[in-house]
Amino acid sequence: MEDLPVDRIIGITSTIPIEIVFAAGYIPIDLNNIFVCDPSSYKMVEDAESAGLPRNTCAWIKGIYSATRKYHIKKVISVIQGDCSNNQALMEIFQTEGIETIPFAYPHSRTDKEFLHEQLSRLANSLGVDYSKGEEMKKRLDSVRAKVHEIDRLTWTANTVTGEENHIWTVSTSDLMGDYTVFEERAVRFLKLVQDRESIQHALRIGVVGIPPICEDLYAFLSSVGAHVVFNEIQRQFSMPYSTRTLVNQYSEYTYPYDIFSRLEDIQLGIKQRNIKGVIHYVQSFCHRHIHDRIIRKHIQLPILTLDCDRPGRLDGAMKTRIEAFIEMLKNNVLL
Repeated sequence: MEDLPVDRIIGITSTIPIEIVFAAGYIPIDLNNIFVCDPSSYKMVEDAESAGLPRNTCAWIKGIYSATRKYHIKKVISVIQGDCSNNQALMEIFQTEGIETIPFAYPHSRTDKEFLHEQLSRLANSLGVDYSKGEEMKKRLDSVRAKVHEIDRLTWTANTVTGEENHIWTVSTSDLMGDYTVFEERAVRFLKLVQDRESIQHALRIGVVGIPPICEDLYAFLSSVGAHVVFNEIQRQFSMPYSTRTLVNQYSEYTYPYDIFSRLEDIQLGIKQRNIKGVIHYVQSFCHRHIHDRIIRKHIQLPILTLDCDRPGRLDGAMKTRIEAFIEMLKNNVLL
């Protein structure tokens, strides 16, 4: 971050059409990623609370706020519809602190492509770039994302990519680490590296659904108890996994901003395709998406463990015990 030109950085609060940001000559930086990867992420949550953000607000919101201040972000694109309901208020806080904000809204329905096209055009106008340049950039980024799709495929076919590696690569596609050329080079090197790997021998295949976990050691712990994560639902969606020709089609197929039923279709397909035996539903404390747990349990006919975390850090003893018991139960089911 320190080496990047501050005047060209645009913070983003969630996955947005980064094709338009890159086409305009800016550097998109996912504020969630720089928050959770910061060595002092726990303190950043406390700093936000000291600055006046309520304790009963999602830690991701507090982390976004602190990351914006710590890294001197001057401009932020905030998703005010289709993501966290607190983003509107956070955007207004940024405005009072002299940070330029650009709102972006996904339509309520993924079929409302006229609304989505209007939002894409407004974003292009706000950044001073012709919308057609964003469509051209899409073709370039499709090639970059294809490498991550291959990493994802190797996770569940060849079993040569760990669940944690899958998580890191797919979640990083939200901003392509601010430099799609460097990101692509790293992905190519990683794909060469895994060619010579032995397959992961864990017999138990599980999926993680819900927003990306804030706890830092979830995947390592799951691996240590013999579970191979072959499906990271939302992170995979960040990689734009569907073949599309236009930005409107791409961000209509992207399931995260829309209703839970669009996500359920994707989850059910992933379960069938990847031979998943159990699901961990990660929920964030104080997040409205927690309510979806009831619907997911109703429609997903597999054992489900709901894991609720609040702040960044390592899993506590109680969480580890629940995970161990869940994995042991799944292993016994497989043997039956």
